[in-house]
Amino acid sequence: MEAILSRHSVRNFKPGEISKEILENLAHAGMSAPSAMHSAPWHFVIVTEREKLDGVAKIHPYANMSLQASAGILVCGEPGKEMLKEFFDQNCAAAAENILIAVSDSGLGAVWVGLYPNKSHIDNFRNYFQLPVHIVPFAWIPIGYPQFPSKPDNRLDSSKIHYNVW
Repeated sequence: MEAILSRHSVRNFKPGEISKEILENLAHAGMSAPSAMHSAPWHFVIVTEREKLDGVAKIHPYANMSLQASAGILVCGEPGKEMLKEFFDQNCAAAAENILIAVSDSGLGAVWVGLYPNKSHIDNFRNYFQLPVHIVPFAWIPIGYPQFPSKPDNRLDSSKIHYNVW
C-alpha cells in the first residue's frame, strides 16, 4: 500500500542521471501488469537522450516537463497481438500505472501524459519515435528526481464505496 498511496504526479524535476538498471526495472514493472488473456500487448521506448526528451515538448502541448526530465518511457501497444481487441487501452493503462507506482517506489517522480485516443498525439509520437504502423503510442511518462518535496493527497472518499449493491 505504501508504494500506491505515496504515488503522485511530479512535473518539476532536478538534474540527475537515472541508471539503466532502474529504467529497465520500470519497464519490468510495466510488463508485470495484468492483460486480457495474458496477451502482454505492450512495448516500451525508454528515452534518455536530452535532444529527444526536449523534442517531446514540441510535439505535445502538455509535455513541457519533458524539458527537465532525466528520462521518459513511451508506453506503446500492439493491438494486433491481442485476442480481445477491445481491451487494448485497459492493458496499456495497467502497464502505465505499474510504471508510475514503480517510479515512486524508486524515489523518482513522474507524470502520465495522455496520448491515446487523440489521433494527433498518436501520429506525432508515432512519427517522432519512428514507430511501426502497427504499434500505437498510448502514454508518455517523463521521469526524474522531484524538484520539490511533496506529500500526496489522501484521496479516500468513503462515499464512493458501495457494498453488494449501489
